[in-house]
Amino acid sequence: MTDTAEQRPVLPMGELSDYAGGPALKRAEPDSDRLTLTWESGEQAAFSLTWLRDHCPCAECRHAKTRERLTIPLEPPVHAPRARLIEGNLELGWADDHQSRFDAGWLYQRRPGQAPGDTLPARRPWADGFQPASVDHADFVGSADGERAWLGALLRDGLVLLKNGPLADEEVSRLAERIGPLRPTNFGARFDVRSKPNPNNAAYTAIGLAPHTDLPNWRQPPDIQLLYCLENDADGGESTFSDGFAAARTLRERSPEAFRMLSETPIDFRFQDEDHDIVWRAPILTLDAGGNLLEVRFNNWIRDTLHLPPEQADAWYQAYREFWHLVHEPDQQLEFSLAPGQMVAFDNRRMLHGRKAFNPESGRRHLQGTYLDLDLLESRWRVLARQA
Repeated sequence: MTDTAEQRPVLPMGELSDYAGGPALKRAEPDSDRLTLTWESGEQAAFSLTWLRDHCPCAECRHAKTRERLTIPLEPPVHAPRARLIEGNLELGWADDHQSRFDAGWLYQRRPGQAPGDTLPARRPWADGFQPASVDHADFVGSADGERAWLGALLRDGLVLLKNGPLADEEVSRLAERIGPLRPTNFGARFDVRSKPNPNNAAYTAIGLAPHTDLPNWRQPPDIQLLYCLENDADGGESTFSDGFAAARTLRERSPEAFRMLSETPIDFRFQDEDHDIVWRAPILTLDAGGNLLEVRFNNWIRDTLHLPPEQADAWYQAYREFWHLVHEPDQQLEFSLAPGQMVAFDNRRMLHGRKAFNPESGRRHLQGTYLDLDLLESRWRVLARQA
């Protein structure tokens, strides 16, 4: 059956994202378990009847305020629904007298075979000569464009700088809370990075720190780290960064067996002091089901006892050495001194960070840091994209 309209009204679908621009429908052909739709643009797609009933946007099936699903299709539809097009949109009348109305543009976006329309920037391993993006503090706090630029660089490159910020205590917390709640750890929700007596972590000393990721001894290590510089006039202490994804990609190309060893062999990580004893077991490199790299856990200080038989231990150490050399290659590292009022943010599940040793007698070095969950960064990006 067909029906067209010069101007297609947009039907409410319980969505905040835009779907109004899709073409109108010109044909709907139901079958025993499918409904084939044809749009005025010429595209055609078949939808499962169970899928259509499951996605009904009416007030009985979706909560009017929260937009959450209220029903579940425990039984497949016994009969094909009555289908008709009204002003280019779809109306279905089911055998139990339930009615569903679907916006044509919403269905067009979700026709089978289409990838979800997420706007997140794709992760991009560093290439030779990479330099991080830098966003002015005033732009970040004062405009959606500035915040999107900061978020986009962080999601894409794994590292971004903020410059010209105020020398204000807790500014790192205020900036982070624009994105979402701080992620607390055993070091607190916000921590001070400076040399201090009786440290319980190497970061609270003046020694150099080799490239590492933070807290691989946690089941869910922090995703994003923010470090805000309040003082930095000591000799030394330059910050260093290396892209663990780029190093892992090179390792996979040069030494597939070493890559396999580091991605398939869980090892123990452990942090312990008088109040905590946090342990987790995981490989250095974690892959998804398709073999794509998900995260890097690399921290030599809190590697615990290696529980492997001798021949496997030797192979693991060889693979570990190869990866160690890759992340330490000078042309694969960034090195710079954070200036007061400058903040670096980086993906702790991807980026390895460290610092050069500094002389605490020559001046003061004080950074304040916190962590954020990646889910909140991605959420903020989607909200800003939607508002734009």
